[in-house]
Amino acid sequence: MSDDEDVRRAIALSLGESKGPASDSVEDEDAQYRADLERAIEQSKASAAVPQPQAPAVPTFLSERAQLEKARLERQKRLRGEEVDDNSSASSARPEKRQYVSSSRLPAQTNTTASFARSDAPVAYTAPSGSEPFFWDGELRQTANKHVDSRKDTRPTFRLSEIIGQKSEVTFAIMSSYALMLPWIYEFFSPSTPVILVAQPNETGNESIRNVLPDWVMTTPFLRNGRGCMHMKLMLLFYKTGRLRVVVNTANLVDFDWRDIENTVWLQDFPLRSKPIARDPKAADFPAAFERVLKALNVRAALENMLKTDHPDLPIKSIHDIRCSWDFSKVKVALIASLAGKHEGWPSAIQTGHTGLMKALRDLGLRAPKDKEIVLECQGSSIGAYTTQWMNEFHCSARGDSAEEWLDQSKTKRAKLPWPPVKILFPSLQTVRQSVLGENGGGTMFCRRNQWDATKFPRELFHDSRSKRGGVLMHTKMIIGTFRNRNTIFGGKQRPLDVDSGSETEDSDIVEVDPSDAKKDYAGWAYVGSHNFTPSAWGTLSGSSFNPILNITNYELGILMPLKTDKDVDRIAAWERPPRKYDLKKDLPWMQEESTVLKGHR
Repeated sequence: MSDDEDVRRAIALSLGESKGPASDSVEDEDAQYRADLERAIEQSKASAAVPQPQAPAVPTFLSERAQLEKARLERQKRLRGEEVDDNSSASSARPEKRQYVSSSRLPAQTNTTASFARSDAPVAYTAPSGSEPFFWDGELRQTANKHVDSRKDTRPTFRLSEIIGQKSEVTFAIMSSYALMLPWIYEFFSPSTPVILVAQPNETGNESIRNVLPDWVMTTPFLRNGRGCMHMKLMLLFYKTGRLRVVVNTANLVDFDWRDIENTVWLQDFPLRSKPIARDPKAADFPAAFERVLKALNVRAALENMLKTDHPDLPIKSIHDIRCSWDFSKVKVALIASLAGKHEGWPSAIQTGHTGLMKALRDLGLRAPKDKEIVLECQGSSIGAYTTQWMNEFHCSARGDSAEEWLDQSKTKRAKLPWPPVKILFPSLQTVRQSVLGENGGGTMFCRRNQWDATKFPRELFHDSRSKRGGVLMHTKMIIGTFRNRNTIFGGKQRPLDVDSGSETEDSDIVEVDPSDAKKDYAGWAYVGSHNFTPSAWGTLSGSSFNPILNITNYELGILMPLKTDKDVDRIAAWERPPRKYDLKKDLPWMQEESTVLKGHR
């Protein structure tokens, strides 16, 4: 495939509204992904904004790319002291912008927050009081949104321009996104800033590294048989002052994710150490987990490529430098990653997927006490293929319990378990229609009729997803786990599958645990990141208690934080609580494949 063909494909992917296959069975993962992507591209093309009559003609992206490449070569000539044509410069190039929602389809009036600037194009960022705000203790916020109810939107938010900050201060960036508008995101950075961009592999699923813009390298990780998604949303932003900003969020690098639908961002700033520490290959802390993620995403190879070519003076020479050169002592969250592939044996399995969540819960002292149960509220934009076996498997990890005893149970027994205490949050058809953008805004939410109508599908677990900020739809992926007395959930009975969480074998063979971890007085915990509540995102467990096997389809990333009080739970949750349970006599989930409005765009 030629470089121009790669760029054309990148643009096509940037138009995609799908966040991955709606079905989670391995057999149809690839077919579903392609079908969703093709349909989303056609819808997005049909709903692209019409240019203003007064606007000057904008050259195609490929033409702009050629101009940028020419500017890069001329910049290199200047460095070598050669003569160049001063009439062209990289800063004059403005890649073509694309818009998701048709202006002709928008309501005549929409509520807009006072703090929100138009985000259909990058805006200049002005920090409060003329200074750049830093977040040394970490910060979780919703994204600014054009359509929220200003009366309900009372808490601070993040814009992408605020997250990145002053263009001239950024010396290097590493970013990842599933959906991508390359010309749009390019404008948030200075033309000379080197960027490594992690994206979805092509249909082969092979690793790749290629230049897509001057000073921009795109890298893709490996996907078995080309199935699954590189679904992580992360940023590592390096600044001239030495500061490193780490961002884990739920939004893709597309304009409508930062303008029309609600997303959530966690970020934290980290200072440069006065002197680097020695590398510890056995480290298992937050920055060490990030090293594993970057290696899996093929960033290490992309970094080596950049250092050997045009950028020998990057702030890091190796992904190991991140942990060694920056001080992460103030981080209070755990990094939760899903790495696509087969993970066999406990040392491998507890570093990823839902068993990685289990380990993080234990490390943070968030394991469910024996006299309590964990109730989950799972908000996402894509519905999976659920079975009672997988749901209980996930819930076991969400309690912080080992899967050893779970795996020793017969498959027949596991398949007959009742549903655990889980609330699946997904917008009802009525909620989508009543939102500010109506059905036009539902292009990133996926539930299929064949899922909903399946005989054993957990319809009784569905609850309506309604943002606390008014009539906007949520692309936020968040799980809230709250501790509740078991008597109030199971009527005094045992858990559906009771695990002896005090087993000496369990604790010693899997992970060392603070004996007092179950006694800490927490209300619960929150996960925020790219994981939808699906087997593709969190993995499926098989094998035995001696040799477990965790298979994961996607690359995903998020953070886990403790919640000390019920007030903290309500503050962090992006939705109205308690969520309203579906009335199965009249409620249906939003199914975009049945939308006559969206069909009109095809």
